[in-house]
Amino acid sequence: MSAPTTTQSTATAVRLVDLHKTYPGREPVHALRGVSLELLAGSVTAIVGQSGSGKSTLLNCAAGLDTPSRGSVVVGGHDLTTLRPDDLTRFRREHVGFVFQAYNLIGHLTARENVRLPLVLAGRAVDAAWESALLDFLGVPHLMDRLPGELSGGQAQRVAIARALITRPAVVFADEPTGALDSRTGAAVLQVLRDTAHELGQTVVVVTHDAGVAAAAERVVVLADGLVVDQLEHPTAEQVTARLLTTGR
Repeated sequence: MSAPTTTQSTATAVRLVDLHKTYPGREPVHALRGVSLELLAGSVTAIVGQSGSGKSTLLNCAAGLDTPSRGSVVVGGHDLTTLRPDDLTRFRREHVGFVFQAYNLIGHLTARENVRLPLVLAGRAVDAAWESALLDFLGVPHLMDRLPGELSGGQAQRVAIARALITRPAVVFADEPTGALDSRTGAAVLQVLRDTAHELGQTVVVVTHDAGVAAAAERVVVLADGLVVDQLEHPTAEQVTARLLTTGR
């Protein structure tokens, strides 16, 4: 079974409205100062910025891992800021996918068990047809009986992507997804993430400090001091680098 071909939708998958996040202390840290964004379903967006710009805080708030001080986060039509903690955990498990730099695969579980883990935690049955299509699409069905320690970096990241997609989430957040990979393998993983958006209609948000990685996205959102200072459409790596240099001045 082959994966369905899907074009980018005009529907909004993620909407951030006037997002603020302040960490209290003797000198409060204003990590986000009023970020508003709309991400279309089936799009690939990169979030970039200098260290301390707020990109990690933005990811954590948008993914429901942290609670904003003010503003709203709407994912798949649900306002995460109105959900109780248990409901938020359940929603995140079922509707938000994550891909991390370190893969975060469970070492004593096989690749197939890792892929199915979100379904197990949610008490959901495996859709065999979707799982088969997804594994074929990612080119990993022959790896399913292996343990993570028996996989190369690129293979492990593909398995991690399969795990992120198995629940058909509203959005996948990829945090420095190629940071632990060599340039060739990293480029292949980026192509996989782009393909999941274009072929499966999956919304992908990549948080990165790497201009080359960001340039693989259709849209690049530049943060500085907790604010969106620019948005670039289909930029080159050189254009992203130039823009990042100006945010440091």
